[in-house]
Amino acid sequence: MMRSMTSGDGNDVDPNDADAQPGPVLKAAARRRARARRAAFSVAERHGAGAKAAAHFLAAIALLPGSIISAYWPLEDEFDSRPLLHALIEAGHGVALPVVRGAGRELRFRRWQPGDTLAKSSFGVLEPLPAAPALTPNVVIAPFLAYNAQGFRLGYGGGYYDRTIRALRQSAAGLLAVGLGYAAQAMAALPYDDYDEALDWLVNERGALQFPHRAQGQS
Repeated sequence: MMRSMTSGDGNDVDPNDADAQPGPVLKAAARRRARARRAAFSVAERHGAGAKAAAHFLAAIALLPGSIISAYWPLEDEFDSRPLLHALIEAGHGVALPVVRGAGRELRFRRWQPGDTLAKSSFGVLEPLPAAPALTPNVVIAPFLAYNAQGFRLGYGGGYYDRTIRALRQSAAGLLAVGLGYAAQAMAALPYDDYDEALDWLVNERGALQFPHRAQGQS
């Protein structure tokens, strides 16, 4: 079922109006705007942001000892997650990176440790080598192009994180989904639907924001 959404011009979209349903069209337009905005961030805006976010993450989110946290290896102008990866290792947690298995499939995760070799997959993502042990995370850290105040993220369009977070939430209680990015990536008129999984936390260089628990299918 289509959720109530907001169009790119700020007007509410009637989910019962087939011609007005946002679907791929509004999401594609939002992605173009979000990509352009992120690419335009200055060096000053980017400098030190990853280290600040890592400190906010560890201060705000209570992790059980020895938790397994999946993150991502940043590509191009993505938010730099590497300070957080190293901080989590130093804090005694296990870190995993995602492995893309193919379109329409859930992500899998392999252990990452400092110094490990990463290989670029056919999807353009840097991944641990096949020999790295498979891990199941307690916490999934996801990149995004944009986010809103309700805890929804705008991804790249493949649906990998939404499928994966949904499956992990269904298979084990207590999974945390955390968005990691710049504070300036906020987008008030962000289109989302029932296929999108809400975040539990949003962490950026300015702080950490917790969202209320959101049952599957509720807006």
